[in-house]
Amino acid sequence: MDLDVFVTAHRAEWDRLDHLLRRGRHLTGAEADELVALYQRTATHLSLIQSSAPEPALTARLTQLVARARAVVTGTRRSSWKDAANFFTAGFPAAVYRSRHWWIPTAVLSTLLAAVIGWWIGTHPEVQSAIGAPEELRRLTRPGGEYETYYSSHPAASFAAQVWTNNAQAAAMCLTLGAFLCLPVLWILFLNMLNLGVGIGLMSSAGRLDVFLGLVLPHGLLELTAVFVAAGTGLQLGWTVIDPGPQTRRTALARQGRAALGMAIGLAFVLFVSGLIEGFVTPSGLPTWARITIGIVAEAAFLAYVYILGGRAARAGDMGDVEEPDRSAELPTAA
Repeated sequence: MDLDVFVTAHRAEWDRLDHLLRRGRHLTGAEADELVALYQRTATHLSLIQSSAPEPALTARLTQLVARARAVVTGTRRSSWKDAANFFTAGFPAAVYRSRHWWIPTAVLSTLLAAVIGWWIGTHPEVQSAIGAPEELRRLTRPGGEYETYYSSHPAASFAAQVWTNNAQAAAMCLTLGAFLCLPVLWILFLNMLNLGVGIGLMSSAGRLDVFLGLVLPHGLLELTAVFVAAGTGLQLGWTVIDPGPQTRRTALARQGRAALGMAIGLAFVLFVSGLIEGFVTPSGLPTWARITIGIVAEAAFLAYVYILGGRAARAGDMGDVEEPDRSAELPTAA
């Protein structure tokens, strides 16, 4: 593309669009139609320049012009409680449901990894010796030891808030760092499974695996599911960078990224529930069967929420993306 010739041919259209935008609401019907047509043509011009002959100053001017025109053409829209309700009843569960082919295998493989690590540590005394001195390990695993007192070491409310914050940060990191070709997500996931596997291995070697599972399962079922959803979605985001499919990489990554960021908000609420269970139920005096039952009920409720509400919304076409007016314009690309 000869950029100078292109600018000379279309500068008058851009100036006319700028003039119409400056007039604001004082447009006739014909001028409003002209503004829409000029907006569409200018958006195409911007796409052609970006793909064929990017020039920073011209790109910046046309980007601003297209953004102003889009605001006028589409109008502004205020968020409302209806948007929040739609997000939690359709958008978020639909996004989780649509990404199930990523987070379910992630959950299965991660759980197997934690079990293998636990078996390896529990059956190899030399590995246990490498983890800590015998007295340190006894302090961790004995009745009333650190594994048990951890959940009651702080007031329930502050402990729940701390757990929620830490888990929400880990989930957000999985969701956002997936764009770096999946590698940070795999590392975060490995560290989580390593910690779980160490606990399984040490407590099983002390003959107290039932105690450990009784402490972990009430909150861990929902908490780990949220982490697996975040990790699976992060991996999906990373794969979008590698293989965007039929869309342009920019469009596919933007759509998947918006859904991932929205999912971070939804998972924060899921982790808030698991944090409440960890802060108030796990260290409570309830019998082990009752605490585990609460965890199973919470997990079953979340899965039903995803598969019933999310499945229905996904089949109706909900992608878990933001509403159309809130999306960036998807400009046509040059052939």
